[in-house]
Amino acid sequence: MCEVQAVKDLDAVKLVGHLLQRTYGQQMADIWNVGLNLALRISDLLSIKFSDINSDRLTLREGKTGKLATIKLNEKARVVIDRIRAENPDHVYLFQSYRNRWSLNKGPKPLSRRYVSRAISSIGEEVGLALGTHSMRKTRGYHLYKNTRDIARVMKMLRHGSEAVTLRYIGITQDDVDRDFVELEL
Repeated sequence: MCEVQAVKDLDAVKLVGHLLQRTYGQQMADIWNVGLNLALRISDLLSIKFSDINSDRLTLREGKTGKLATIKLNEKARVVIDRIRAENPDHVYLFQSYRNRWSLNKGPKPLSRRYVSRAISSIGEEVGLALGTHSMRKTRGYHLYKNTRDIARVMKMLRHGSEAVTLRYIGITQDDVDRDFVELEL
């Protein structure tokens, strides 16, 4: 498995969303847009049930860490979630698979991680970026850090335990640090 990147250019973030919508449909674009705004691991993002969402807040237990994540939904995430709920009032999952509705005696399931991964990777190849399912989470962390320069805030949002892990995760490299020293003269 190759290392995936944060999307550092905001125009590229929009382009990826547009290409996902054009190539794979609205549901995949919604995954990208909600994923960018919630900064969850893909397994947690795909496991979101409508019952986990109460007004403007999402509450779920993270699969990897077992930590309770309580996330206040921003306007963009709320609009997308409300539209999905209105279009699919009988769905259990926010990103529910349509395959199972024709299967007899099968309950609803979310989209598979593999399908989402292939779609995002494919668009990454098209735009020349190493993209994967973690790119949404990394992109959110990267842009929060660039806007605030507050690594503690980014760590808290991503629920990381170490600054070094967070910096490496969001793609802050030694070149970025060197550039900061050169560009900021006091």
